[in-house]
Amino acid sequence: MNRDDEFRILTFAEAINEAQFQCMELDPNVYIMGQLVDYKSGVFGTTTGLVDQFGPERVRDYPVAEASMTSAAIGSAITGLRPIITHHRLDFMIYSLDAITNWLALWRLKSGGKNNVPIVIRAVVGKGWGQGPQHSKSLHSWFSNIPGLRVAIPSNAFDAKGLLIDSVFSNDPTIIIEHRSLFGTSEKVPIKPYRVKFGKASIVKKGKDITFVSYGVMTPFANKIANYFHSQNISIEVLDLRTLSPIDNKTILSSIKKTKRLCVFDPSWKSFGAASEIITLVCEKINNLKKSPLRISYPDSHTPSSKALEDLYYPNEIETIEKVKSHFYD
Repeated sequence: MNRDDEFRILTFAEAINEAQFQCMELDPNVYIMGQLVDYKSGVFGTTTGLVDQFGPERVRDYPVAEASMTSAAIGSAITGLRPIITHHRLDFMIYSLDAITNWLALWRLKSGGKNNVPIVIRAVVGKGWGQGPQHSKSLHSWFSNIPGLRVAIPSNAFDAKGLLIDSVFSNDPTIIIEHRSLFGTSEKVPIKPYRVKFGKASIVKKGKDITFVSYGVMTPFANKIANYFHSQNISIEVLDLRTLSPIDNKTILSSIKKTKRLCVFDPSWKSFGAASEIITLVCEKINNLKKSPLRISYPDSHTPSSKALEDLYYPNEIETIEKVKSHFYD
């Protein structure tokens, strides 16, 4: 799909809303379930108006019972429906971890490949205005570690729509991690339905000196850092992975073979995460790096609630520019 085909500007939230609308139009087996999905405001605007169009049978409000909701969705998917369930906070989605790890991810294996579970889980992550440690965890590394699950972490409206549509019509259970701070960002989005392929990274910016590998909310941040270095005649290649399971190893390695320098921007804790896996991949396959890889991530501590401490917790542009500069060039 060409981004310049018939399009208009949509926010990230509007793109998700439109993806669900189009999926429900295309297939009567698609339905939505979650807390407050039928409210006028929708879930941060992503489900607004859907109940008016499709009714309460296909846009189902659910009580605050994450494990029950996820289990109910799994059961309906086994019978042939295609549920999209929404967890307002990924942190509270953890209550459904047993259903996800021991049933959803394993069902195809347990059935000997005879049954699919075409379920999409939308998990929202927060940041800013005092989110604190129970509203801001992005556990993409956890879920990417589980065989049988696909994991997407979109960074923009175009990918948010295309990845969601691809997920709904895939037979693979999928978790899409959405960062709430991106919901108001906007860009060109095609009017017609389209699919963004899992396991295919986007080259946001081409360069030859350093490769920035990023995903989710870190991609626009990495792009800002890259813009600074371009102004200093340092050419940065920015990759947006889009999905972590599957991951686009081919594009990562192709870029690093060219630049010989790697910096990973991971919107989660530093230790034992996706950034570590990417760095390991590169170090196992490429032995002529000019510098050791660098990680830009969050401290190995809980997210604070106060604005002053949040400013210290999350990476900022000035400190990140200095880190990259000193690591690769000093």
